[in-house]
Amino acid sequence: MHELGPEPNFNESMYFNAYDPATRLGAFFRLGNRANEGTGEMTICVYLPDGRVAFMFARPRISSNDAFDAAGMRFEVVTPFEELKVSYEGPVVLLTDPLEMADPRRAFTSNPHTAGSVRLVYRGGSAMFGGEPDQPAERPGEEFARGHYEQLVAASGTLQVGDDRWEFDGFGLRDHSWGPRYWQAPWYYRWLTGNVGADFGFMGSRVARRDGPGTRGGFVWDGQALQPCRDFRIRSTWEGEGRYHKAIEAELVTDQRTWVVRGSVLNLIPLRNRRRDPDGAELVTRISEGLTRWTLEDGRVGYGLSEYLDQIVDGGPVGLDE
Repeated sequence: MHELGPEPNFNESMYFNAYDPATRLGAFFRLGNRANEGTGEMTICVYLPDGRVAFMFARPRISSNDAFDAAGMRFEVVTPFEELKVSYEGPVVLLTDPLEMADPRRAFTSNPHTAGSVRLVYRGGSAMFGGEPDQPAERPGEEFARGHYEQLVAASGTLQVGDDRWEFDGFGLRDHSWGPRYWQAPWYYRWLTGNVGADFGFMGSRVARRDGPGTRGGFVWDGQALQPCRDFRIRSTWEGEGRYHKAIEAELVTDQRTWVVRGSVLNLIPLRNRRRDPDGAELVTRISEGLTRWTLEDGRVGYGLSEYLDQIVDGGPVGLDE
């Protein structure tokens, strides 16, 4: 954990995802501490094999940045960068149609709730990527993470939703970030994560500014070494009235070569964040979380998440051109 900063919106968070091809179970978990605001952010999302999603979000009251432990979820560092534990005991809402979460109040009140339980051990797979720069990388008012690192991982353990229980053995990605954060800081972003077993994985990031070029980056892990991306290009295919991403083609450009990956979204849940600006106007941000099957040029298949954040303007996401 890092020292709590003076910024009102100081956030420290960890995130874990994983997918098990044998059980066709996918999941992600997040805890964010916003101690200066007196609240945390807890998210659990489990993509079930039958297409349903088990989901819960909570804003627990917290008063310190001493640990990731709130609203039934706990992250424990056993050995830094080598072994971490994720656990959850608490309620989840069962969504037959995950797109209903576009209206959270209706989704939570019109769908059944049941008990959820998670016991997973995450073990480091790739080298670490990222850190905290010596000089600020973001302009005042546009901070999203002063420090941030990511790592491909393996995950094993158990998940239970209601009476259904699974042994889990899969791969994914974890990240850790800290510093001031508003979800409205990026104009939009695209964050792709994927694993093809233990020997290949990637992360691609595109963050757009409202009035500038933004950033492009990421990495490729070839099983032996981490190859940072000097460019990242992405094209998306959209569907439905809500304009959710359905198919993706991405190019991860490293010094060694260009890797092309194609993604097909298997399931998607839209999440929402709202905040008032200084003039009192409501700002609405949508974060679409897509469980995605990735196909490499050589035919290898992997799985991961495609996370699309967009500011919503005039009823629609702003990043449809990318």
